[in-house]
Amino acid sequence: MANQKENVTPKGVLLVVSGPSGAGKGTICQMLRDRLPDLGYSISVTTRQPRNGEVDGVNYFFKTVPEVQDMIAKGELLEYAEVYGNYYGTPRKYVMDLLDKGQDVLLEIDIQGALQIKKRFPEGVFVFIVPPSLEELSARIYKRGTDSVDVIERRMASAAGELTYAAEYDYIIVNDIAEKAANKVLTIMEAERYRVARTYFIVDEICKGKA
Repeated sequence: MANQKENVTPKGVLLVVSGPSGAGKGTICQMLRDRLPDLGYSISVTTRQPRNGEVDGVNYFFKTVPEVQDMIAKGELLEYAEVYGNYYGTPRKYVMDLLDKGQDVLLEIDIQGALQIKKRFPEGVFVFIVPPSLEELSARIYKRGTDSVDVIERRMASAAGELTYAAEYDYIIVNDIAEKAANKVLTIMEAERYRVARTYFIVDEICKGKA
């Protein structure tokens, strides 16, 4: 009689999405969340004070500076940065617990944070969103109307440098039309779920099930 197969749950996929400001990564990530309601979304740690309506454990994990520094020393953050005197970071345990349950997790993060995560968790899937051209990037940033001309010029000056980091990623997606770009990321997610490293347990279970 064949042995009863164990109920093995493959680990989830950690999807890390980044790119230069104005490339449209936020729009694409929101589309992914809309289409994949079970997609986990990491909650960041921060040392800044909660704003009106923000809830600990929902919007952020609010910590003191010594608490976050202790987390950094113990390697409990996948990535972190200090911005205007406040720390922001991605808690390792929160993300790993979701992945261990078989839940895919999305991280929309800046380039420096993504590269930190790649060093600490190379099993992640790293996607770089780029605009069709720098001219289109400029047009999008101007269209948003949220930044001054000086800020836009600084963003454009840094964008060319940021694009050079694309070689550090697993996939490059050109965001000409957001819906098409989101579909391409979904295709990547589907393929990554069937990588041998994530699914070899199936072969083990087939072998165990032999009469």
